[in-house]
Amino acid sequence: MTKFSLFLSVLSVSSLLFPSNGWSADRSQQRNLIPLPAELTWQEGELPIDSNFMVALEGRKDSSLEGAVQRWLDRLAKRTGVRVSKMIQASPEQAKFVIQCEGEGKAPSVLQDESYSLAVTTLQARLSAPNPLGILRGLETLMQLVRSHGKRHMLPCVTIQDRPRFRWRGLLIDVARHWQPVEVIKRNLDGMAAVKMNVLHWHLTDDQGFRIESRKFPKLQEHGSDGKYYTQLQVQELLAYAQERGIRVIPEFDMPGHVTSWLVGHPELASAPGPYQIERTFGIKDPTFDPTREEVYQFIEAFLGEMAKLFPDEYLHIGGDEVNGKQWNQNSKIQEFIHEHNLKDNHDLQAYFNSRLSQILTKQGKKMVGWDEILHPQLPKNIVVQSWRGPVALAHAAKTGYDGILSSGYYLDHIRTAAFHYNVDPIPSNSDLTAEQRAHILGGEAAMWSEYVTSETIDSRIWPRTIAIAERFWSPASIQAVVDMYRRLEVESIRLEEFGLTHRSNYATMLQRLAGKYTVESLKVLADVVEPVKLYARESAHHYTSETPLNRLVDAARPESDTARLFRNAVDQFLKDAPRVGRSQEVQFVLTRWRNNDKKLRPILEQSELVAEAAPLSRDLSTAAKLGLEAVKFLKSGQPASVSWQDEGRRILDRAQEPRADVEIAVIPGIRKLVLAASQLEKLKGLPAADWNRELDSQVEASKRKLEK
Repeated sequence: MTKFSLFLSVLSVSSLLFPSNGWSADRSQQRNLIPLPAELTWQEGELPIDSNFMVALEGRKDSSLEGAVQRWLDRLAKRTGVRVSKMIQASPEQAKFVIQCEGEGKAPSVLQDESYSLAVTTLQARLSAPNPLGILRGLETLMQLVRSHGKRHMLPCVTIQDRPRFRWRGLLIDVARHWQPVEVIKRNLDGMAAVKMNVLHWHLTDDQGFRIESRKFPKLQEHGSDGKYYTQLQVQELLAYAQERGIRVIPEFDMPGHVTSWLVGHPELASAPGPYQIERTFGIKDPTFDPTREEVYQFIEAFLGEMAKLFPDEYLHIGGDEVNGKQWNQNSKIQEFIHEHNLKDNHDLQAYFNSRLSQILTKQGKKMVGWDEILHPQLPKNIVVQSWRGPVALAHAAKTGYDGILSSGYYLDHIRTAAFHYNVDPIPSNSDLTAEQRAHILGGEAAMWSEYVTSETIDSRIWPRTIAIAERFWSPASIQAVVDMYRRLEVESIRLEEFGLTHRSNYATMLQRLAGKYTVESLKVLADVVEPVKLYARESAHHYTSETPLNRLVDAARPESDTARLFRNAVDQFLKDAPRVGRSQEVQFVLTRWRNNDKKLRPILEQSELVAEAAPLSRDLSTAAKLGLEAVKFLKSGQPASVSWQDEGRRILDRAQEPRADVEIAVIPGIRKLVLAASQLEKLKGLPAADWNRELDSQVEASKRKLEK
């Protein structure tokens, strides 16, 4: 381990010193559970896991439950090396682990009970639940409890009563814009199950691709997919895989907009004459279904009837978002239809279309899910509104009697931090909803839109941040401590790679590819401190298509720089000692490394066209780090910096904070805080450390907002 890695490890461990939510400050009592259970009481002692660790099943038994237990035992063996040779059906007093399932297994549904009880004593662990779904959730908690000390493995003694806060805890995976093979979906289903998520929202169609086989209308996938689609046999395989893990699968067939890939094979459905071709660029496109023609509804009914038989869940998603109406406005027959049916505008026309869809779905035994735009008084109350507009729009739907789920604030492609997502709540603390209205908020979904991900990078965009979202959906609203969340998230992030997830391992692979024949260390130093640009900045910086290789530094870089977060924590601790400034070594060490890295990185920058665009970033990191070291020197001496130094420092940092190569240097706010402290030393000396930090944080945020404008 390098000194720098050791430094970051020390900082990670140091977060244990800040207990929260009643957890003990004693490190031996810290437990790495995420999501945190609803009710938890630690006891003294532990239960050994060894060759005598037999499992007994009580109550109702079925093959799915036995399969789940066997998968759990296989994971236990992989993690500990302990192979449990027996799973007994009777004599639970002989077993070290007793599983009691009271009810029979059914396909997961939105109303199904997921609660469980878990008690671990020095003699036995007992897991009980009303049905196999609760058992699945409890098994994941038990797996997180497993601890190892050398060759010894054990479970800490604990009592848990657990249940989810929200019934709908989903992850949307867009496979239309960039195709994702079966193995990608499977490993992410495993990750979802590990953190108790229960809905895979499968975005199967969009302008860039039609990704599922239709046997009734084979032109859909033959002309609209570039040959990249799931056969119905593969769909059935994935549905079974998901059900075994207690996950519902809801397909999305986006309409009446985002339908270009449908129209390549069936231009007769469109509101304007074809021909059409698969879209290679992203954004809102003009092609839409013609809502005025009966032939369109006949086609949709036949197609959805086929899909309804394939997908067992009671809900089916019809999209309904981002219809710009251009084709409708330019079609005289559609405009006549609007006039003849006393419709006010395109919104009313889409409501008419959605009402017809709802009737079709009802005939198929399905309920409609759609984005905010579908909300309209014409639609029945059994639909579900998925809100990308935010908690206010979601609350409005609830007040008018509609069920809803929140996705605003959980868009993973926006490249926000885990803390940002963690602080978003489907029912904010200031909500004025009544208890009856709150019941309409079913939960939420993280959304992985795939404009800028491939099968190589998608895991790193989903995980580990989705772990934080999973806790927000499952755990009590009172669980809020961000520092402790990060500590537990890091542990679970490592564990998730047991399923073959690549959010950690592919980082090194991609960096080495960029480094070519050179060692990767200097490139990693830079990559560790940058983050991809946020929100939709990437689409305005370069021209991207679905065929653009996603193999640059921005694609390798993690959505959230742990190095930047930990450096900011170290700066905060350093400044808390002011004016004595006793904890400077950690900060100086890492700043020195960044200052010196540009020279080491130059051979890679000069030989790789893909990395050459990062040269200005590398230079600015070096210059900013040098400035940070000077700030530390001023702070340690107690002498304020000159006005000219302050002005030059501001200019250096403003330039360094500007995004280049579709990334931004995430450690600049931490360095800026040091420079501001050195610039205002006399003013800040009289303030308590907490006030000092708050004042500086406020100035750092103000600088960031100014630059963003």
